[in-house]
Amino acid sequence: MYNPSTTGSMISTSANRLYVYEVEGLGQSGQASKMVAPLRRSGTRLITVPYSRMQQETQRIMQLGGKIVSIRPANEGATITQASAEQSASQHAQKSVDKSVENSTSKPMTPAKEKQKVPVNIYKPKEPYLGACLSNDELVGEGGIGTVRHLKFDLSEGDLHYLEGQSIGIIPDGTDDKGKPHKIRLYSIASTQHGDDVDDKTVSLCVRQLEYKDPESGETITGVCSSFLCGLEPGKKVQITGPVGKEMLLSDDPEANIVMMGTGTGIAPFRAYLWRMFKDRERAANPDYQFKGKAWLIFGIPMTANILYKEELETMQDEYPDNFEITYAISREQQNSAGGRMYIQHRVAENAEKLWKMVQDEKTYVYICGLKGMEDGIDEAMAAESAKDGVDWSEYRRTLKKAHRWNVETY
Repeated sequence: MYNPSTTGSMISTSANRLYVYEVEGLGQSGQASKMVAPLRRSGTRLITVPYSRMQQETQRIMQLGGKIVSIRPANEGATITQASAEQSASQHAQKSVDKSVENSTSKPMTPAKEKQKVPVNIYKPKEPYLGACLSNDELVGEGGIGTVRHLKFDLSEGDLHYLEGQSIGIIPDGTDDKGKPHKIRLYSIASTQHGDDVDDKTVSLCVRQLEYKDPESGETITGVCSSFLCGLEPGKKVQITGPVGKEMLLSDDPEANIVMMGTGTGIAPFRAYLWRMFKDRERAANPDYQFKGKAWLIFGIPMTANILYKEELETMQDEYPDNFEITYAISREQQNSAGGRMYIQHRVAENAEKLWKMVQDEKTYVYICGLKGMEDGIDEAMAAESAKDGVDWSEYRRTLKKAHRWNVETY
């Protein structure tokens, strides 16, 4: 899945204003760059930042493994949401990604038991890893919409390693219309940390070819990097950077309940989770992680032919019926209760009572990945259900986020 979620636009205000950042995950000095800090760390601290340094401070906090809970104008009650805070990292999308990839040096630890170090930026844009494409397979069935490819890359000639839920960067060959090298694009990793061959020598991606019509000219536009990857021939070497990302790291509690809500190529990190949980060779490779909890995938796709990894997903469900459940939202084939198309938010509304009970269990972790448009519908359904118990969903969701039990990566 292509992930541009670390970028966005600056907050507009007068240059002499001060803002208060509420941040968690940094030491009391706020200078975590010289120490290895736990990723999942409770407690927050306040940092006052002048407007002129908001971009630099946001990047610094993100690079040091901190998490911005909110930003508010000093002496004013208005609060800027976490999403807006994270988006303020850069005026230009790609510049922010490049800079954070180049400068980040912190190596936090995984959420639950804090045993493993999280690998970050082993390979940077200026010195990428060259990995050969081992395979490039179509995932969309006959009669489906568009093209989605599963690509596997060789890592045996370097030291690139990663955890489930992270992303890698791809620098496509060629130059842009200004004659400069193409910018890096981030894609969620679709394989476990051991790779599809369970030999620690590969990494896999799930990539949809971007194609749309220009609203003014009517010309068909194709994505630079997605077209490059979808057309890649086995044997061709690709510039790879990373890994990056901490938001979607899988809890390592084998008794956790894992709820996954995704659309399209948002399945990528969930494939990694599920393969780790249920594939025989993966279970043999991870004796300390034998999943015993409940995994539930709510997956939105346009047609049955677009159910990515369908056969393997349903095989796992058949083999582990007490531990794994799949709920599809097939928009062009199913109808919601109002007679319209069935989207993922409608499935969440149908199952809101069950989901609400699950998220009240401290062992439940929710992961949302895919199109940003589904978020509001999910929140509306959960708000309606939690209100029956007199609970304000927006406040409750914030407590879940602080506990790293509500994790979102959308675009």
